[in-house]
Amino acid sequence: MPRPNSFRPELTRRQMLQSGAIAGTLLGMGDLGLLSQLRPVSAEEARLDPNVVRLDSSIEPLVRLIEQTPRAQLMEVVAERIKKGTSYREVLAALLLVGVKNVEPRPSVGHKFHAVLVVNSAHLASISSPDEHRWLPIFWALDHYKSAAQRDVEERGDWTMSALDDSKILPHAKARAQFIEAMETWDEEKADVAAASLARTGGANEIYRLLFKYGSRDYRSIGHKAIYVANSYRTLGCIGWQHAEPVLRSLTYALLMHEGSNPAKRDDEADRPFRRNEEIAAKLRDDWTTGKLDPGATLAMIETLRSGSNDDACDQAVQLINGGAHPQAIWDAIHVVAGEMVMQQPAIVPLHSVTTTNALRYAYETCGDDQTRRLLLLQNAAFLPMFRGGMNGRGNVKQTLATNLEATKPEGDATQAVEDIFAQLGSDPTSAARLTLGYLQDEENHAAKAKQLIDAARVLIFRKGTNAHDYKFSSAILEDYYHVSPQWRNTYLASNIFLLRDSQRADNQLVSRIEAALA
Repeated sequence: MPRPNSFRPELTRRQMLQSGAIAGTLLGMGDLGLLSQLRPVSAEEARLDPNVVRLDSSIEPLVRLIEQTPRAQLMEVVAERIKKGTSYREVLAALLLVGVKNVEPRPSVGHKFHAVLVVNSAHLASISSPDEHRWLPIFWALDHYKSAAQRDVEERGDWTMSALDDSKILPHAKARAQFIEAMETWDEEKADVAAASLARTGGANEIYRLLFKYGSRDYRSIGHKAIYVANSYRTLGCIGWQHAEPVLRSLTYALLMHEGSNPAKRDDEADRPFRRNEEIAAKLRDDWTTGKLDPGATLAMIETLRSGSNDDACDQAVQLINGGAHPQAIWDAIHVVAGEMVMQQPAIVPLHSVTTTNALRYAYETCGDDQTRRLLLLQNAAFLPMFRGGMNGRGNVKQTLATNLEATKPEGDATQAVEDIFAQLGSDPTSAARLTLGYLQDEENHAAKAKQLIDAARVLIFRKGTNAHDYKFSSAILEDYYHVSPQWRNTYLASNIFLLRDSQRADNQLVSRIEAALA
């Protein structure tokens, strides 16, 4: 990602803080001046196309509003609706559904489909923010959807999810059996009918136990399948299960994305770890979720993830857990190495090692099926060497190690330290990482200081972020910081700071639009 080439030493620390808007109040959506009005919708426009997926009647009008409003006017039009009483949850639901309806998760579950994948990340950023900041990530995601929808028109001929014949809906028991069979045989048509049937006849926990498994089974689209499973589950938990059917149909279609012939009938590299892990998962001891949180086990796992194959990584995880290590010791190693990869190559492949780990860790913590949880841990261990292979293929991989990062004691109080970290990040990210480690190593008021750093990072994403990865990545690391054991979490955050946003870059276009509207 491009960064400024020059650091501005002539600015005082306080001026840099102000220019980066860390200390300032982010523009609130509640104060947005309305610049346009909704035009009347004709009876013809309101008529539903019987060949297009039907959405819940409560949200259909808002979805169509987002579809039909030009990008240049969408922010003002949606703000008008909010002022008239449309809720945050309704906007979030419409944002997710307009994406699954109009953006195809093919040929890759990524690229333009980030309009869907980023919805939960924007939501996480919103709920973790002060009230006055809460609308900005959602408005950014609305604007991002419009650009993705245009790309879909250009690349895929304006794909739209089709309607499903209600006569094909299956009873629950048959739907579940057909869904499993169709996913195992990669049968898109049968899986689509079964997914819609499960949405109508089953519950979220039962269905997502299956989806957590199938979201982790192959490495295609560098982790986006697992990310979509976790993010869709989390967003549906906010907006309501009544919106599940189109989401599950889109998700199933995404999980069955593949290249070439039927993967069930060939031995592709993307599928091998899962097939092997289904066998070795049974070798974990019966009480595998207990054990000792052993730093030595974490270090041993870190070394294997750095240099071993995906088979080596999975075998090591089984060996360490069977030797008495707690699974958290393995997760700590996975998080640390994913962050270390970001430090070694601050680019798109290691970024996805972090966001995929976040998704698989969430699935692991959420899923109630013991066999699936075993697979999720082992699959994550297998994926990291595959991500490393992708990094090596791109070249310019630094040989720095996160565990060797030396801390630099920051000057001044906590506010000044945070200010220095994000001011230096653009021109000297290694120094910013060292300052971060030094800042977090101070045991006095550690929790409050960590929160101050995380809050500043989030505000800078709001103001400086320019793409879906900014939201996905920042939401993942700021959440997983608290999932890593205290001994390792400071190293984790310091290494990942390489892909956060610095305070010296310009505000993004959305902030400029808000300011222009207010003027």
